Amino acid sequence: MSLVSDLWSCFGALFGGNMGVVVDLDLSKISFERSFSSGSLRGELHPDVWFCLGGCSMFWAVNTEAIALGVFRVWSWKAVPDHGSGDEAAQEIMKTHDLTFSDRPNLSIASKLFYEAKDVGFVRYGEYWRRMRSLCVLQLLNNKRVRSFCAVREEETALMIEKIKQFCSSSSSTTVNLSEMLVSLTNGVVCRVALGRKHSERKFKELLGEFVELLGVFNLGDYIPWLAWVNSFNGLYKRVDRVVKELDDFLVSVVEEHMDLRREKSGGERADHDGGDEIQQDFVDVLLDIQRDNKVGFPVDRDSIKALILDMFAAGTDTTYSALEWVLAELLKHPKVLKELQNEVRRIGNGKQYITENDLEKIHYLKAVIKEAMRLHPPIPLLVPRRSTQDVKLMGYDIAAGTQVITSAWAIGRDPLSWDEPEEFRPERFLNTSIDFKGHDFELIPFGAGRRGCPGIQFAMAVDELALANLVYKFDFAVPNGARGEDLDMSEAIGLTVHKRSPILAVVTPCSF
Repeated sequence: MSLVSDLWSCFGALFGGNMGVVVDLDLSKISFERSFSSGSLRGELHPDVWFCLGGCSMFWAVNTEAIALGVFRVWSWKAVPDHGSGDEAAQEIMKTHDLTFSDRPNLSIASKLFYEAKDVGFVRYGEYWRRMRSLCVLQLLNNKRVRSFCAVREEETALMIEKIKQFCSSSSSTTVNLSEMLVSLTNGVVCRVALGRKHSERKFKELLGEFVELLGVFNLGDYIPWLAWVNSFNGLYKRVDRVVKELDDFLVSVVEEHMDLRREKSGGERADHDGGDEIQQDFVDVLLDIQRDNKVGFPVDRDSIKALILDMFAAGTDTTYSALEWVLAELLKHPKVLKELQNEVRRIGNGKQYITENDLEKIHYLKAVIKEAMRLHPPIPLLVPRRSTQDVKLMGYDIAAGTQVITSAWAIGRDPLSWDEPEEFRPERFLNTSIDFKGHDFELIPFGAGRRGCPGIQFAMAVDELALANLVYKFDFAVPNGARGEDLDMSEAIGLTVHKRSPILAVVTPCSF
């Protein structure tokens, strides 16, 4: 059997049943063993799996209904008995053996996009990663820093609300493209926080979208080096090089703009503030201060600064928007849940102009709704691959050093061994439980867990909670054309981050208090 047909059969089985993933991608000995799942092994290719040599998203370009449950691995062609649930395997990977699985595979496209892997998300495990993650957690994404951008989040949310109001009052139609509004909101917040001001140019938004898209592209040359030439002919490498150059030109201009402002201030007040509530620096300012003053005890070069800023955009825009998009879609599909949420938010708001961040801790049903939507629709359904640094036993099986692990957060969130009626949207399941998605409860890991878990959870949730609370506070929503919520199209687009295939269109009616 040829290599291509081996791969075709392997990935047909891989995505055809209810499984999750541990993948050993040494394709010179590729084979398959099914584990940690229920149901029979199906060898046929699922109709929603796309596969071609070169620049396709082999792991990520799938409809999530085809994604596996728990963890499986490429190892031998025979099926093995059922063995445990997905969250048990995830806990072994991200807690019990977290250090062993803290490495990343060498993904050449991500490496190029992030200045030869000088970021935090995709860089290999080691001293550089430890230092840069510490910098992110302690300097960029600590509680004080996140709180300092409260005004930015509230201003951008209020701007979105006013845009929707103006559209409703000036248009003959009350059908609003909410997806467009959410993209504008998340881009506005992240641009102001990371860069100091909004960059609303269409070219910038398109470049950012292409950047995120390329992160999800599977590069066959990473796994079969002698086939790397394919990407020189299909245009993938050329496209990556173009995006790298355009992003670098943009980031160089951003850094130079900040340097010019600092030079202007050099004769007067210092650009940085060291205490109290005055902290309102954007991330570029913070990183330039760290570079200048050597605040973290190791040198931070200009490429590292630019790579960390790109990390913020990769993790802070597309995924935050995706989470909001799916929450709103589920609320439109379930009008009773929407009404209950509105009742709670409007009781807390009590007629004031906007819901503020100080109000959010009182709105318990809001948090339950977001958790339930994230359970069903994690922004990145297949988490970024991990790589084992040594031989290890996982769920009773021997896993060799260098094995890649891809965890299906989507499948774990729908595992019937962990959730009652897992396909149903029922926020009430989170009202009387402490289960959260911060990496301690492995049945709910939309942001991953352990050393490689997302450090920006608090930042993302601050945006999502405030935006959603104000949307349901200020407006009533309905599906257009008199359709029923249950008929809403919930099909998914293809990509690393999974969005709705079609934008959210809703009949929006402003509420008067």
